[in-house]
Amino acid sequence: MKLPPLTVRAIHSIAVEVPMTYALGTSRGVIGKAPLLLIDLQTEEGITGRSYLWCYFPAAMAAVGKILDEVARTVQGEPLAPVDLWRRLCERFALISVQGVVRMAMAGFDMAAWDALAIAAGWPLATLLGSAPKPIPAYNSCGLGLMAAERLADEAEKLLAGGFRAVKLRLGYPTLEEDLVALHAVKKRLGSEIVVMVDYNQALSLAQALERGRALDREGVYWLEEPIRHDDYAGNATLVRELETPIQIGENFSESAAMATALAAGAADYVMPDLERIGGVTGWLRAAALAATHRIEMSSHLYSEVSAHLLAATPTCHFLEYMDWADKILAEPLRIVDGFAVVPERPGNGLVWDRHAVETYRIG
Repeated sequence: MKLPPLTVRAIHSIAVEVPMTYALGTSRGVIGKAPLLLIDLQTEEGITGRSYLWCYFPAAMAAVGKILDEVARTVQGEPLAPVDLWRRLCERFALISVQGVVRMAMAGFDMAAWDALAIAAGWPLATLLGSAPKPIPAYNSCGLGLMAAERLADEAEKLLAGGFRAVKLRLGYPTLEEDLVALHAVKKRLGSEIVVMVDYNQALSLAQALERGRALDREGVYWLEEPIRHDDYAGNATLVRELETPIQIGENFSESAAMATALAAGAADYVMPDLERIGGVTGWLRAAALAATHRIEMSSHLYSEVSAHLLAATPTCHFLEYMDWADKILAEPLRIVDGFAVVPERPGNGLVWDRHAVETYRIG
């Protein structure tokens, strides 16, 4: 089937701040609202592609929006060919580097571009990428931040709604003993059949990670995520060699080149690219090819709705990280059934804004 040609007309963005169902307390701070930048890519043919960006801080949304304006000026009137336009934008921003807010804006545009192409084809994004929509194993990553053990256990139990069989717990308390108290509280409440991943959000030194990792080896956690600096590939490789618990990194890979360097260093047992940092759908496809070459299982980080489509087309598909942060502004949120994300069969990536909700949470 020949896809109908599309031409870039305009890019519009709206900043919203959405209350989280569960506050996220990590070793880096507590977050209670999700600052999301909603992106509409309009084409001359009347098709609109959509994406959103998790911007971490409300102030960052204005900066990303300004770069999106420059992206729009660069690609306006061009055929909507995401791979070609990614290359062109890399050239446009070469002197200030494709990092930070520049990469965020480019990735947001790229995700929306692939959505528009899939809508034009009348296919789900997964199908456009060569895969039928299928259920994707998911873990609930909402909440379970640093808090008192009893509150943790209560929250963990709530996160099993929807049939989840896996959850992620944030660790990084001042002492190993406090980490173990938190983990034991969650595992005792959930039982042995529920998978528990743990995430340190880069809180530890290598020595601390070895000490705590060896203790966690006796606890049956599924993976140990970002225990040390994400870009300390030598240190992460040491953890891979010394610990029994698999090491998970990847949310901070800046484009697939960083992932290639990490894999060459043996710095991970599993990888989990983030759509914003890896370079949108275009970057994800490059990362998935790398993971397949290295025969390493690949999960997602954030962006549950789009990531579900991409994992369906990923040869070494592992887990979808489920966050409900965008649910309140979506007309049709991603569904979870028996612990699996249901990739929708409607055309595109599945993102449709609830316009009333968008206006409710709009800022700026």
